[in-house]
Amino acid sequence: MKKIDKKTADAYFRTRTTLIVIYLIIGFCVSYGVVLFAEPLSSITFLNMPLHYYMGAQGAVLTFIFLLFVNAIVSDFVDRKFGLLDLDKEEENESGKAVNK
Repeated sequence: MKKIDKKTADAYFRTRTTLIVIYLIIGFCVSYGVVLFAEPLSSITFLNMPLHYYMGAQGAVLTFIFLLFVNAIVSDFVDRKFGLLDLDKEEENESGKAVNK
């Protein structure tokens, strides 16, 4: 693991914390926002189902899966930005652990 200075570490954790809060807000809106506004959303249909029913049955799960992929891509970008992930300088040994060259 690379050692980084405190200023860089603080900026990194502030960025990661901000992203986590954004993901949690999106998850809350998708899960509970649909329930809170079920009556007005029942007039909107998606795939011949009321929107609140679709989001409860499948939409929330699909949104969370999408957020997992977005988080993986954004996390790699943030790690590279702060110099924590350098794919050119790492190789895997036979046990599967990454080792710096």
